[in-house]
Amino acid sequence: MTSGTSLSGGPGRTAPSSAPPADPAAKPPVVADARIEHKTDSKHTIGQVLTTARLAAELTVEEVAAETSVRVPIIQAIEQDDFSRCGGDFYARGHIRTLARAVRADGDLLVAQYDDAHGGAPVATRPLPVFEAERLRPERRRGNWTGAMVAATLVVIAVIGFNLVGSRSTDTAAVTRTVHPARPSAARPLLSPPKPVAKPVAKPVAKPSAAPTTVTLKVSAEGGDSWLEVTNAAGSTLYRDDLAKGATQTFTDAKQLSMVFGNAGAVHLWVNGKDTGKPGADGQVVNADATLKGLQTS
Repeated sequence: MTSGTSLSGGPGRTAPSSAPPADPAAKPPVVADARIEHKTDSKHTIGQVLTTARLAAELTVEEVAAETSVRVPIIQAIEQDDFSRCGGDFYARGHIRTLARAVRADGDLLVAQYDDAHGGAPVATRPLPVFEAERLRPERRRGNWTGAMVAATLVVIAVIGFNLVGSRSTDTAAVTRTVHPARPSAARPLLSPPKPVAKPVAKPVAKPSAAPTTVTLKVSAEGGDSWLEVTNAAGSTLYRDDLAKGATQTFTDAKQLSMVFGNAGAVHLWVNGKDTGKPGADGQVVNADATLKGLQTS
């Protein structure tokens, strides 16, 4: 017999769809661009965003270190969200911005995320005007005329003495011929004129170079980018920013200039007009002071 009941168990009912149910544990696809991922998912840490962006750009840690002059151990620590090797919040922001630029990530958003997690961004200060120290003009020295005048005076005295001696010899010979005509007197030899004695001319003594009265600092980023902070003796900040490769800054103060370099091997210094070279090695964080006596590093 034919039954009126369908295979589904009841009349008028259709068989259920054979499509499998959606898997609730399936993960969303990974976004390739680290900047887009940072904007859409705030749960990703700074290290994860930089690592994802570096891998998407097909760069190794060594290649990023060669391009940014940041040492490999510091890059590896930042990718693990360990900022203790950066030397403080100030330098950590600089390293984050530099690495983000190298892997084409959004450095501003990453720095903002860092500030949210570490107490906010620092208060920006207005850089003070920089004046170059005036060059000391060498004093024009006058010629030493004392020796020449002494020599000329001695020559005049010698000529006058020679004339007086010659005149006396002539008068004596005339008197002798008059009194004793039969005995001619022998001619008295003429006295030779005294030779002028030239006094030694004193050589001009070279004046020692004047000591600097103003501390002058010139910083040139010849080897690459470097984070730079410069403060004067009063504690005011004259400069706090990245110094791009090829850029040069000059600072002056009456007593002292204090500096912090994020990449000491990339900069070249001149203190009080003297070439002092590089303050440290590549990727090294160095604190230094420029005084009237020269450069002092710590």
